[in-house]
Amino acid sequence: MPTRILAAASDPDAVRSLTTLLSQLPDAEPLVPVSDSTQLIDTLARLAAESTDELPEVVVVHEGIGPVPALELIREIALRFPAAGVILVTSDPGPALFAAAMDSGARGLVALPLGYEELANRVQAVAQWSVGVRRHLGHGPEALAGSGGTVVTVSGAKGGVGATLTAIQIALAAQASGRATALVDLDLQTGDIASFLDVQYRRSVADLAAITDLSPRVLADAVFRHDTGLALLLAPGEGERGEEVTDHATRQILGVLRSRYEVVVVDCGAQLTGASAVAVELADTALLLTTPDVVAVRAAKRTVRMWDRLQIRKAEETTSVVNRLGRGTDIQPSLVQRITGTALARTAIPAHFKELQAVVDAGRVHELDGKSTVRQAMWALAAELGLVQPPEAGRRGHGGRPRGDRGAVSLRWRKDTGG
Repeated sequence: MPTRILAAASDPDAVRSLTTLLSQLPDAEPLVPVSDSTQLIDTLARLAAESTDELPEVVVVHEGIGPVPALELIREIALRFPAAGVILVTSDPGPALFAAAMDSGARGLVALPLGYEELANRVQAVAQWSVGVRRHLGHGPEALAGSGGTVVTVSGAKGGVGATLTAIQIALAAQASGRATALVDLDLQTGDIASFLDVQYRRSVADLAAITDLSPRVLADAVFRHDTGLALLLAPGEGERGEEVTDHATRQILGVLRSRYEVVVVDCGAQLTGASAVAVELADTALLLTTPDVVAVRAAKRTVRMWDRLQIRKAEETTSVVNRLGRGTDIQPSLVQRITGTALARTAIPAHFKELQAVVDAGRVHELDGKSTVRQAMWALAAELGLVQPPEAGRRGHGGRPRGDRGAVSLRWRKDTGG
């Protein structure tokens, strides 16, 4: 079987050199090279939309590609098209760059000036890896098509603002509407998802941290299947093990989850760690929960500014959600939006703790009454974010499903909420 190779370089001389060598490799099928990062992503997206089988096994990225820097580009490819192995061509194949490239998702480096033997060996190894990934993640071409599932992170401006409960409920809404949903606890030291859902478990996200190449079987061993259908990847019971979950591990774990589930909801807690920073950076939607009081809103503003300084996420790319909003609240959502500079969810969550107290105390928040105004608001938030399955989509696989309107909710969701 020929190995399809897509080269990406902005310099014409580099393109010619790459094309000449690639065409000499045994069983190689070089595709038409691309000259910038935008063209590369567009080409991969177009091929993936037709079929995963159309994606090249190997993508060769020259260090001088632009406008997106090479490592950022590799990171995006690894997340959106996890079955395409990426090789970075560089004039500085030292340990520091090697480590950075691996963290970004590259499968190898090739030094400049290009040599036939080194390039041939690396292409062969990466092609074999790509074939293996497709075999493990396969179950039909839809499994890896397109950009995969939607990742939503839920962070708290500070502790106690309701991030975990919100993450659980929007995940439940997505699952109840017919979408395969994973819920991840990246509040690594103090995660409470297991307590909220009355779960006893042995494996956690920390058990995946040291595994270089995650297969669906390895992932399945660490995932707890809840009675609601949610796939839970939980925080370690021993908080100190949270340090094992590195930036690279988080990137790999979320990439595999995205390829296996239609919706991935991540509870990031209120403390910034390397793992939560990666999750927020990679998320399709990053929610920041706050309550309408001065302390929490100031904390939200600090969080947004910190994310911006660390180049994790811009304020305008973050969505604030106001929790526990009462009729007499002085601080209204519009003020939160103005202070933080973020986008604002149209759905605010009302302050009715009495509705929650019994299920929270019992550790069974998944049994919250469908007539509860708090649950209805949280599930409406899930609908606003486009996480619930449109009624006409049924249970089709996410590779070829229509997205539908963001406000659409399934008939099952309406019934469960009493709507």
